[in-house]
Amino acid sequence: MALGRTYSVALVGLNGYIVEVEADIGQTLPAFVILGLPDAALNEAKERIRSAAKNSGIPLSRRKITANLIPASLPKRGSGFDLAVTMAVLRAANDIRPTERTVFIAELGLDGRLRPVRGILPAVMAAVQAGYSKVVVAQANLAEASLVPGADVAGYRTLARLALDFGADPQELALDFDPEDEADHGDASAGHMSVPDMADVSGQGDARRALEVAAAGAHHLLLTGPPGAGKTMLAERLPGLLPDLADNEAMEVTAIHSLCGLPSSAVQLLRRPPFENPHHSATAAAIIGGGSGLPRPGAASRAHRGVLFLDEAPEYERRVLDALRQPLESGELVIHRSAGTAAYPARFQLVLAANPCPCGKASGKGLDCTCTPMMRRRYLARMSGPLLDRVDIQLQVERVSLADFGQAGSEEDTASVALRVSDARRRQTERLMSLGLETNSQVPGRILRGELRLPATATRILDHSLERGVLTARGYDRVLRLAWTLADLAQRERPDTNDVGQALSLRQAASAAA
Repeated sequence: MALGRTYSVALVGLNGYIVEVEADIGQTLPAFVILGLPDAALNEAKERIRSAAKNSGIPLSRRKITANLIPASLPKRGSGFDLAVTMAVLRAANDIRPTERTVFIAELGLDGRLRPVRGILPAVMAAVQAGYSKVVVAQANLAEASLVPGADVAGYRTLARLALDFGADPQELALDFDPEDEADHGDASAGHMSVPDMADVSGQGDARRALEVAAAGAHHLLLTGPPGAGKTMLAERLPGLLPDLADNEAMEVTAIHSLCGLPSSAVQLLRRPPFENPHHSATAAAIIGGGSGLPRPGAASRAHRGVLFLDEAPEYERRVLDALRQPLESGELVIHRSAGTAAYPARFQLVLAANPCPCGKASGKGLDCTCTPMMRRRYLARMSGPLLDRVDIQLQVERVSLADFGQAGSEEDTASVALRVSDARRRQTERLMSLGLETNSQVPGRILRGELRLPATATRILDHSLERGVLTARGYDRVLRLAWTLADLAQRERPDTNDVGQALSLRQAASAAA
């Protein structure tokens, strides 16, 4: 008997840590012990492993088996350690040759079949970054695991075939077992769903312009208006205006979707910005992330590098909305639970849509609102001032007129607007690359008042608004960011007085209309 040693990966949030799996076969009565802070799913692996090994033709030793997962202080969760523990035990019994520095990540079925697990992409990324390039996964996870540059990935359907490749005696293995095909976990078109077209939006010139500005500078957006004005329709078209994700961004987004078990991450990197539209009854854990044990990512993280759309925003719980304030500033969510702390990226564009009052009739001609002024204030007050102060564009959307319907089909399509957005993003990249920034929405105040400072003649209207208390210091900076985006869309080197005035009107349009 020898000491068996293999490797696997433990995920804490999107961060992966190499786990060394040791196995020892003692001389005492039969038993199977797993040490190293295993959760319930990992403790249940003992029976799965015994049955899988027996049905694969390589039954485990009848003596006491001890498996130790190092570091012992790191919580281990899930069934992804099944294969690593099994290979370590087989090595301890000299049934296979040494596995060297190979990482094993797969769940085992009782029949010896290797089953896929969630989070395979961030797990393989962590293994490669730690210097472990050889990775063995279930066949159903092979396409996703192969997305990681530098990874030497092998996929297997059964434990018997894997053991054979690692030196097991072919006379004993159940190699004639032919499992049914694994379920399809995605296809080549999964990450390229059809995008709604801007040409479908009739009229709404101001709202269309606001959407273009939001896409060009990655600005947050609030659309306020009566039901049927087209707020949801506009928000759904924002992802189509955004440029494709760069390699590192696509890897981040795909890793999050892999961790959530979403099928779109199975075969290729997600190149299009995601779009999340949770229902207004969603809890804080559903939006921000959480759950029992180690916290899971929520809608805010699934919308990373894309759009988080909250329709009927005042209907959400206020604490849910206020919980978004931190990721709007930092682009990251750090969630603390008793079982540990997990950090997830959450750099999304927030789009809020709201009616002007509970009945929705406070704006528009010929409509009688039944809400009292107090009801209106209480309704809109559910979106707190600190949250709205972080929303760059606040626009009032009016109902579409009959004349707008008569011009249906003449509106600009998504592809045309996306070209201008792409050009504006390119100008931002050239200007901000030396500062380590990507878009105008990320530029901090010290740079806006430093390297990118505008002349006093251009900011006079802003200075006056700040002195009168109409703008906060944060709002002042956000108007400047909007002005830079407007200049980029107009292909000007620097914003002028007109750009600053337009930016201020985009931020104050909704409050002025209210």
